[in-house]
Amino acid sequence: MAADRALPDRARIVIIGGGVGGASVAYHLAQLGERDVVVVDRDELTSGSTFHSAGLVGQLRADPTLTRMNQYSAQLYAELQAGEHPPGWVECGGIRLACTPDRMAEVRRQIGWARAFGVPLEEISADQARELFPLMSTEGVLGGSYLPTDGYVDPSQLAYSLAAGARKGGVRIHQHTRVTGIDVVRGRVTKVRTDKGDIEAEVVVNCGGMYAAEIGRLAGVRIPIVPMSHQYVVTEPVRERDGTHLPTLRDPDNLVYWREEVDGLLMGGYERDSRAWSLDGAGLDRIPHDFNGKLLAADWERFAEISENAAMRVPVMADLGIRKLINGPEGFTPDNEFCLGETEIGGFFVAAGFCAHGIAGAGGIGKVVAEWIVAGEAQLDVSHMDIRRFGRQYRSPSYTLARVTENYETYYDIPFPHRQRSAGRPLRVSPVYGWHAQQQAHFSEKSGWERVDYYQNNMYGGDDFMQPRGWAGMGWSPAIVAEHRGTRAAAGLFDESSFAKIEVSGPGAAKLLSWLCDNDVDREVGSVTYTQALNSRGGIECDFTVTRLEEQVFMIVTGTAYGSRDLTWLRRHAPDNGSVRITDITGQYTCFALWGPNSRDILAQLTPAALDNEAFPYMTARQITVGDVPLTAQRVTFVGELGWEFYASAEYGAALWSTLWEYGQDHGLIAAGYKAIDSMRLEKGYRLWGSDLTPDHNPFEAGLGFCVKKDKPFLGQEALLTAKERGITRRLRCLTLNEPHAVPLGGEPVRIGGEVVGRVTSGGFGYTVDKPIAFAYLPANTPIGADLSVELFGEWVNGVVARDPLFDPKGERVRA
Repeated sequence: MAADRALPDRARIVIIGGGVGGASVAYHLAQLGERDVVVVDRDELTSGSTFHSAGLVGQLRADPTLTRMNQYSAQLYAELQAGEHPPGWVECGGIRLACTPDRMAEVRRQIGWARAFGVPLEEISADQARELFPLMSTEGVLGGSYLPTDGYVDPSQLAYSLAAGARKGGVRIHQHTRVTGIDVVRGRVTKVRTDKGDIEAEVVVNCGGMYAAEIGRLAGVRIPIVPMSHQYVVTEPVRERDGTHLPTLRDPDNLVYWREEVDGLLMGGYERDSRAWSLDGAGLDRIPHDFNGKLLAADWERFAEISENAAMRVPVMADLGIRKLINGPEGFTPDNEFCLGETEIGGFFVAAGFCAHGIAGAGGIGKVVAEWIVAGEAQLDVSHMDIRRFGRQYRSPSYTLARVTENYETYYDIPFPHRQRSAGRPLRVSPVYGWHAQQQAHFSEKSGWERVDYYQNNMYGGDDFMQPRGWAGMGWSPAIVAEHRGTRAAAGLFDESSFAKIEVSGPGAAKLLSWLCDNDVDREVGSVTYTQALNSRGGIECDFTVTRLEEQVFMIVTGTAYGSRDLTWLRRHAPDNGSVRITDITGQYTCFALWGPNSRDILAQLTPAALDNEAFPYMTARQITVGDVPLTAQRVTFVGELGWEFYASAEYGAALWSTLWEYGQDHGLIAAGYKAIDSMRLEKGYRLWGSDLTPDHNPFEAGLGFCVKKDKPFLGQEALLTAKERGITRRLRCLTLNEPHAVPLGGEPVRIGGEVVGRVTSGGFGYTVDKPIAFAYLPANTPIGADLSVELFGEWVNGVVARDPLFDPKGERVRA
């Protein structure tokens, strides 16, 4: 493709990278009417990772957003195929095999997701799979799934097709133009420097693929992407072309995949012995400047496991000649999700980290990022792909490498709900981590933090017969039952130090938070307010509490995994006149929660402060001492019980915990973990951001209308109130299931009257109400008591729509 000759000295939007990601963003910006767009590439278009990508397009994923993005991609590729620049799209269908009972369960779970997403995925037998893909052996195959609308595309042709569409819309493309610098002034991108001249820009989009981390460093931004060697082979002819196409084939239990390649096969996989590429001694990517349109040397020894597995599943592979082995580096992230969106530098966007499934997502990626740029915020819930999700620990190359390596080597592992990563652990720990370990705590990791799920020491107080069946029983312990019931009956002590804590201070702090929050946070000192921060569409961007510590000092407490994201949201909307300071104070303070009917009696032994309802009402904070420790106590709860959270400077953490533990023994205090919290919050109807609450849902739909204060202005107010006036069409409802051992995990379809009407957002078991509980967005007119069923691994389990909350509906216990 010929490049535009004269590099302009300014453009509204500059896209760095001419692979499929950059071409798609450019194409969709043009579709949205953006004409002042320039694409620059260090070499030829597609000369990074795109040209050697395998090109498979599978649509179904575990979350609705990525599934919608991939569905859009397939639709777009079909449309482009009928145009002037066809991308080589072939809709051949896709098979995914299952060779173990757990994999078969995963297949049935995915089919359930597909029903909720409207994707025509169907279960097939081993023999049916062989009918569709006659070259395969059925040995060891229990079954599988088939999606007739999956396919494959030629990655280079796709990029050129999108680039042609972008140029038709006015986008200028400049190849052989290397970016040498990115200027940032007062926290915002202003200029892109290249070896052909400089371009002033309002927006810069880093679509650099495996080079994205290097490009990010030019702007002072850390993008946790590591180039990993990924190999596949192309075989000699295997069958005569007869106008039909073999479906794509994946055998994840054997780590391999196939698709047609002309009259041969393309076969690759994800070996357990991975190789990162071009890293320096510190683990930082250092890709050679002349590595353009190149491949790595074939590594047959490392490919041996994949070859053996391939020959077992497709026996002809043992005898077929190999035309070539492709060994090309691709950019992988620590969690196998894309890196999308605006960074902490204003106007500096990223669309990279495609983790070898970027061809399937490229169409959707371009659409999402282009809309994000034009509208100023994402138009879909892409929180799990948002570059803001990565905490400061990912500034470490060694930590990033460890996580990326583990991610690559477990690419095809079954994503059990309670699966834990092991790389880079332990990293972030509470001051009482050692105490937890001595008490045989079972830890899980979130955002680098070691958090207690439950204590094995408590298992003997539980009930073995309550273990859920199937996947829900994995990671389960009778200790969870004991900790739940012990808290409800007496008191539980919880370490929540991992909660993200953000201080917002300065003369403009109250004004900023009042604008960003739907609830009224500009209240008296000592007030604690539960609120949401909304986007311009009225969707829930953040969900947290705001405590007014002083006239000009507020503390926000949010979920462990959302601190970086919420911090960026706050900073992005803060004035640049110095009137507001926003600081991450997570590591400075412990957070211990004392909850349960005996919590006041325990605390009364340790503080001179008055604890009655008049002196210390619910949803207030006080500066008190507990034992010898000065701290901020907040009378809040996430389990539906009387109690407090204690925020103490970290050096006091060990003393505070041991004091609370010692004085609680005579009052039935039990140490408890996050599994018990989740069980109790389900009973109480407390929502979780990221599952029950997302940017695609508004407070009225989520049952949080009580937080919305209409008599004050706030971001998203107009869209929110307009949506309410038009009528709420869906609401988050509580569901209970009739089968006690059938526990939903999230994502399962919900059926009423034979029609799928929603999907489970979160689920679990309530050990006080003794029922499986789930939440789901259902049609707004669905009555309480309506019969329904939820599909769990291919089985429909009956239940009802229940009135929310199930436990203490009048809130008497929290205000006791």
